[in-house]
Amino acid sequence: MVTLAADSHPLTLAALALTVSLAGVVAAFLIVTERRRHEAAERELTSEARFLESLAETMGSIAGGAEVLERTRQEAERLFEARAMLLEPGERPRQAPAENAIVIPLRAHDEEIGALRLTRPFDRDDVVRATVLADFAAREHENSQLLDDARVREAERSRLSDQLLTAEQDERRRLANELHDGAVQSLSGVALTLDEGLNSIEEGRGQEAQEIIRRALERHRSTIGQLRNLSFNLEPVVLRDQGFAPAVRALTDQIELAHRVSVEVDVEAAEQLAHKTQAAMYQIIREALDQAVRRGPPQTLSVKMRQTADGGLETAIADDAPGERRRRSLEELEERARTLNGVLTVDQGEDAGTTIRVVLPPYVTSR
Repeated sequence: MVTLAADSHPLTLAALALTVSLAGVVAAFLIVTERRRHEAAERELTSEARFLESLAETMGSIAGGAEVLERTRQEAERLFEARAMLLEPGERPRQAPAENAIVIPLRAHDEEIGALRLTRPFDRDDVVRATVLADFAAREHENSQLLDDARVREAERSRLSDQLLTAEQDERRRLANELHDGAVQSLSGVALTLDEGLNSIEEGRGQEAQEIIRRALERHRSTIGQLRNLSFNLEPVVLRDQGFAPAVRALTDQIELAHRVSVEVDVEAAEQLAHKTQAAMYQIIREALDQAVRRGPPQTLSVKMRQTADGGLETAIADDAPGERRRRSLEELEERARTLNGVLTVDQGEDAGTTIRVVLPPYVTSR
């Protein structure tokens, strides 16, 4: 074709040569341009890969640190080669005219826990990267707090478990002592009296035997009453069958009759408590009233329960008897209150009068 074109006309040959040259130039330009684009893309991918590697190292460093937010600030300075500062939630300092800074909020459950302020010239990709870092730091901060809360709850659970075991041990010891010093001793005395009566019968002293048996019978009835009272104090039937308020009123009625004490009762608020909590609160009230009677007896007593502002329950047991001097008696009540996650306080007057308060948290009062 070239031979034919050369034979046909010299201008045609020149045009063909020019066209081939232009095509070569265009091809070379396209090759160079594509290569530069590939090199730029490769540099960008390499830079992005290095950033992601640094970001992964940063996240690992933050996750292993004790102070998550402070560690995030340090890693942000290293990662972005910028000056970083932690801000309080909602804090937004005024930006200087010549300063180029961005503020990335740190949020957990849509609640701002702080903000990260970075200072240096930033482009859009840097803002996206900083946002990713801030999101990770916020989640790690939240996880760290949850872990700390779990450790606190586990320690509290272990403490309460130990307290419960101690309270059960003390209660068993108290019951054993009460049975040994009360009913067992009385029954032993009844047995000795009956032996004496039997001996009188064998020797023909009938009148003396009748008197001895009468005394034994009275002591036996008294022992039955002691055992009935012990059973009532452990878990009164009226508490199980009629409720908390009637059980407390039955207890205070006994004290009124036995010791001529005026008692004021207002415990209707306890109906919101679960049955087991009611039983535990009944024991606290019973023990506090028994202590007041042993110190006095008092002239007036009061047992009042009310709901607190946060939904908890406060129980106040007040008396005008002389103040309790034995710390052990108060420690027993404190131990019972702790088994309910309650707080017990004691207010004592200078000469007489004691008020024992037990405050239960809201989650205990909910059924």
